[in-house]
Amino acid sequence: MIRIEMTLPTTEDLANSEMVQQTFAYWFSDHEHVRSPFPFYIQEDVKGKSIEAFVEWIGKLNEKAKEEINEEIAHEKFEEILFQQGSALVKTDDEILTLRFPFLPRAGDKIDGDGIDDRSGENIIQKRYLIKERKDEFMEVSVKNTASGKVWETRFELP
Repeated sequence: MIRIEMTLPTTEDLANSEMVQQTFAYWFSDHEHVRSPFPFYIQEDVKGKSIEAFVEWIGKLNEKAKEEINEEIAHEKFEEILFQQGSALVKTDDEILTLRFPFLPRAGDKIDGDGIDDRSGENIIQKRYLIKERKDEFMEVSVKNTASGKVWETRFELP
């Protein structure tokens, strides 16, 4: 197991670290299976705020916790902080949903209706909503069929 020295890094050292640079490069660009959930207008601010929050988090760790931190834990915590900071900076509920569930379809995405009556062919997601029922969360999606113009809704349980 690789051990990370968890002395308090400077903000500049952390900003230039491979872990931080790779995290920003991944989450601020599109890939085959996921698009960047971070709107362009927050990317510079979220970089600085997430680095500052991570340095603060490291500074609050006791010695035992610092000894137990490894690269994987540090990376996971940095990503968690990045998404928390991003959620505080975005302007809309839909952007918050995108940050919470970056792998799910978004408003404006095209989906196939799978041959279901009135849904066959191309459909475009119009809106998404988060629904809470007791301890369960669902995403409700409003979708418009491009051929018929008919709007339909569906929902699915969230992880």
